Amino acid sequence: MTRILVAEDETRIASFVEKGLRAAGFAVSVATDGETALTEAQNGQFDLMILDIGLPGIDGFGVLETLRGEGNPIAVILLTARDSAADTVRGLEGGANDYMSKPFRFDELLARVRLRLKDVQPDAAGSLQAHGLELDLKTRRISVDGAQYDLSAREFALAEEFVRHPGQVLSREQLLSRVWGFDFDPGSNVVEVYVRYLRGKIGAERIETVRGMGYRLR
Repeated sequence: MTRILVAEDETRIASFVEKGLRAAGFAVSVATDGETALTEAQNGQFDLMILDIGLPGIDGFGVLETLRGEGNPIAVILLTARDSAADTVRGLEGGANDYMSKPFRFDELLARVRLRLKDVQPDAAGSLQAHGLELDLKTRRISVDGAQYDLSAREFALAEEFVRHPGQVLSREQLLSRVWGFDFDPGSNVVEVYVRYLRGKIGAERIETVRGMGYRLR
């Protein structure tokens, strides 16, 4: 699942963008200051960052300058109340992929997000394979020993996590954050429910329960 970092200190705007992106099928995390945004972007877990210039601590320009100085390729859309030509030029010359001014329409932001993700992610015929499973990233179908099955959006995202990390134990907390985001109650049984759904399609024996730790693709 594509992961997006929203670096925005205005709670109302951050919540609005986060909810809209999640509804569009993205995994989203929010950072409310420059230091956190920089650290999160440096960990390599995100495909795109929506970056407010006016962040407290390190401002957006500083975050962008550091990332590009390190050769970090994350796609960046600058989001700011400033609309001067000088800021636009500084942002784009500093390595931003796009630039939007507040106020903005969410549908336009979403269109720019999708466009910039296409810029940085080659449109390959890509599939993922592990332990006899093949996950088609375009059709969102899974093949098991030659048989194909359709997956729901959440089933696909869950299967992708397992196939990308074969043999690795993934905790409930990791799966909740990566597949469902951070909105869900840690006490929810949604992970168990969807593991059961997925087992019903690929075979119960393929996803092992590691007691007290999580799940592993065998």
